Amino acid sequence: MNGRPLRFTPRRDAGLYGFERALGHAGFSPVAGVDEAGRGACAGPLVIGAAILRDGKRGRIEGLSDSKLLTPARREALYDEIVERAESWSVIIVPRDEVDRYGVHRCNITGMRRAVAALDRRPAYVLSDGFTVPGLVVPSLGVIKGDQVAACIAAASIVAKVTRDRIMIELHERYPQYGFDVHKGYGTKAHTAALAEHGPCAEHRLSFVNVGRAVRKNGNVVMGEPAGEDHEARTEGTRV
Repeated sequence: MNGRPLRFTPRRDAGLYGFERALGHAGFSPVAGVDEAGRGACAGPLVIGAAILRDGKRGRIEGLSDSKLLTPARREALYDEIVERAESWSVIIVPRDEVDRYGVHRCNITGMRRAVAALDRRPAYVLSDGFTVPGLVVPSLGVIKGDQVAACIAAASIVAKVTRDRIMIELHERYPQYGFDVHKGYGTKAHTAALAEHGPCAEHRLSFVNVGRAVRKNGNVVMGEPAGEDHEARTEGTRV
């Protein structure tokens, strides 16, 4: 079912809504975007967002962009606007233990399928950031740097990023020694130093090389509440 509609490929300078317009002209409407946050982190959950924006000017949200290029305050403001004004949105949270059990890529693909399925309205087409998602029941297209060139992917990126950042800030209260509120679980120098000093906690991904190294050095995992207890794989609210 995957594929690019012939004769309706937008130019890269067509603007953030160019993909949705081109697909609409080809008879594909609505269009959903899907993206993830936390793929490269060595701690915390993987979070996948999906979004369908409303057609026309009433669906335009000014300032959409790759969530990583926005300030935290701007992301939060755009998140509020997206969940208020989008035709539908969803978010899937995959806990650390599932990432370790099945691998990041498999969890990412499965999570993207689940996020699309969780939308209140079935899309006619799906745009994903970077690579095509196999197994969808509608046509789809992977878009290189999609969160910078397609509005629906940018919206999904913001939903995923803000949701995950909030989770990591909560985890900082449980495990303050790691600084999750600052680096959000990514392998920064400060995080690497904290891993070396304290060893990994229950939210660290044991399948990652740097975490495995810390386990071998320290010989233990700092256990708090069971991993995934508060942030098990689930769907959070959709809106129409």
